[in-house]
Amino acid sequence: MRRYEVDVPIHHAADQERQGHHVFTGRAAGEREALAAAHHAYDRAVQNLSAGRPAPDDSSDGWGVCAVRPDWVLDWHKATTTEWVNPRSLM
Repeated sequence: MRRYEVDVPIHHAADQERQGHHVFTGRAAGEREALAAAHHAYDRAVQNLSAGRPAPDDSSDGWGVCAVRPDWVLDWHKATTTEWVNPRSLM
């Protein structure tokens, strides 16, 4: 499996002028699987944090989430997925 990067545009819920990107990386068989894995990892993290539990540390495939910003909205329909390029041998 290859490593992919999923870039999801985000904006602040109360101030849409505040924008950015949330970046996910992990292993997947293709771009669709990568997008689904990133979305699933984020949804699980939000569910756990909403229930007062820490974000799950199930990042064996790389799709872990270490931070959730509750006032920010992820625009999943605008997400882009590409094969990850490792410019500095980070992993």
